[in-house]
Amino acid sequence: MWLNKEKTTESAIAHYKEQLSQSCPEYVVIDNLFNHSLLVEITSILQYPNSWQKQRHTYDELYVNDARWHATKAEQRFVQRDVFIQQNFCTSGLQSLPTPMQTSLPISLLNFLRSLEFMSFLSSIFNVDITDLNVEDPIINTNYFRLNTNDFVGQHADDSPGREVCLLLYLNPQWDDTDGGELVFLGDESCQQNEKNRTVAIAPLFNRCVIFNPSSKGSEHWVNPLNSKHSQLYRYNITSWYWSE
Repeated sequence: MWLNKEKTTESAIAHYKEQLSQSCPEYVVIDNLFNHSLLVEITSILQYPNSWQKQRHTYDELYVNDARWHATKAEQRFVQRDVFIQQNFCTSGLQSLPTPMQTSLPISLLNFLRSLEFMSFLSSIFNVDITDLNVEDPIINTNYFRLNTNDFVGQHADDSPGREVCLLLYLNPQWDDTDGGELVFLGDESCQQNEKNRTVAIAPLFNRCVIFNPSSKGSEHWVNPLNSKHSQLYRYNITSWYWSE
């Protein structure tokens, strides 16, 4: 239902593994991995405003409240974005959604990303056993996020102990080169991409999946700001973190 099977064959997986071995940081970009029409439906459903809540992190503390946020110096703030509140969405009785199937689609995709089928796919690419066996709350490791022109994700690392793979899936139809919002990896001097710049920038195109090893050299990353001319524009994505035993 969810995956484009042409992107999950043995030859495709071999290609992804080769890409990992040659990239810095260790990352793979897979376009059109997921069912295009289902993602289009999800994108329209995500427009419902009451399903979103502001989320803020500082370098000292995650999930800070408004008082702590305003008391923190600007240079110590590294995330301000909206997070999808699954409970609000599931209990809101959305009258604008015509069928129960559509109402369940966003949650169904999140569940699939934590399924044995999908984690096995990732395990085969990264040669590591990914499992939720010892993850206290798997649900919070996979969710939708959105950014507007006032939001930001500053430079940070995702290399928590036991975290093996990070995934980003972009849900931005008709994204333009001038819209901003690129994922940027810091890169590393030992595997510099070119003589002038070691960073790697990846545009958040629709149905583009980026998977990377958060412990690899140069995997620190940030998100470029959205173009300030597009105040009504949101950059949507799923972020999912995966762990070993």
